Amino acid sequence: MIIITNKPERLSGELIMPGDKSITHRALIFGALAKGITEIKGYLDAEDCRSTIKCLRRLGVNISARRGRLLVEGRNMQMAESAKVLDAGNSGTTARLLLGLLAGQPFSAVVTGDISLQKRPMRRVVEPLRQMGATFKGEGEQLPLNISGGKLKGIRYSSSKASAQVKSAVLIAALFAEGQTVYDEPYLSRNHTELMLSDFAAEIKSRGSQVTLEGPQNLKGRQVLVPGDISAAAFFMVAAAINPGAEVLLKNVGINPTRSGIIDILKNMGTDLIIQNKRIWGSEPVADIMIRGGAKLHGIKIDGEIIPRLIDEIPAIAVAAAAAEGKTVIADAGELRVKESDRISAVTSQFTRMGMAVTETEDGLIIEGGSRLKGAEVNSMGDHRIAMALAVAGLAAEGETAVHDAEVIKISFPGFIPALRSLVNKG
Repeated sequence: MIIITNKPERLSGELIMPGDKSITHRALIFGALAKGITEIKGYLDAEDCRSTIKCLRRLGVNISARRGRLLVEGRNMQMAESAKVLDAGNSGTTARLLLGLLAGQPFSAVVTGDISLQKRPMRRVVEPLRQMGATFKGEGEQLPLNISGGKLKGIRYSSSKASAQVKSAVLIAALFAEGQTVYDEPYLSRNHTELMLSDFAAEIKSRGSQVTLEGPQNLKGRQVLVPGDISAAAFFMVAAAINPGAEVLLKNVGINPTRSGIIDILKNMGTDLIIQNKRIWGSEPVADIMIRGGAKLHGIKIDGEIIPRLIDEIPAIAVAAAAAEGKTVIADAGELRVKESDRISAVTSQFTRMGMAVTETEDGLIIEGGSRLKGAEVNSMGDHRIAMALAVAGLAAEGETAVHDAEVIKISFPGFIPALRSLVNKG
């Protein structure tokens, strides 16, 4: 599939963002573990979340879709053994959180994924789960992994990287463990797991970047209303910011402080961005975001503690940096190299084709703003976020941009192209 984009006369309109992918995964898994029924409204219906549903169904969980909501019949912490391999597809969240769940089950299971996911690092999850008492066959570097659950014990674990997926896997396993589990990370990663565990009646304590959970604990089913995905919203925020005269309202967007780094960065760059109608859904803050184009953007430095709060949005931020005056330096983002693609390399190779002055570093990017982008033939590199970022860059480029292998967008945002067209065709 190829996406064709051009510079629009004007970009305007309103969009309701699709459900947050991270929150949808967690609602499904916690609903499966809980006692009783969990109802999930506003969930993301995309390939990654379907992978979670498929794996949970193979573990005996009854999940049904009715009138735009999912009903999950919880199994009260006890899954059914599956004779089939659990295939996480392209979803790192599915694979890693599932390993945490399986660590507490009294049987063996095999978890795998597609070719891309099989290249992504798994030792970071395997190591703490082994310390808790789970058994893995092989070295545990990559999928497929054979895991045997068992009697777990609480541990104190300090991660060298801020990773919500690793933290979540350990906290899920801690629900089954005897004693206290304390998890530390250098910076606070997204905290959807901590908030949702509390909503599902778990007792959990957070202090700074440290989380403590005393096991074993049970969960209770509940209703979950999923906010719009800020990672999806980021592409439209940038599209509006770099197009003079644009006026775009994004509704029902999750603005959890551990995820909202993109908002801070765009404001710091000079974007005319207003947060409206703040409210709370469950434990998650939600708002509408108005972005008006035309403000003069300037380059900034992005590093340190803010990186975990915007790691998935860096391809979109790179587009804003190209349109800004001056230099933007992104550092401490080495995690980008082990995403669906090596995103540092992908941004460098593909945006260079469009005339962006971008230099690759070991852990980030240096982007010289003010370059006049030109339409080009570019490729997603098998990465949904690279594909969407390239399509957005095409809105600021002279001539036509063709993004090849864009079908990967359906992993996280199947409605991206119609949503983008609805704004372009306005005005």
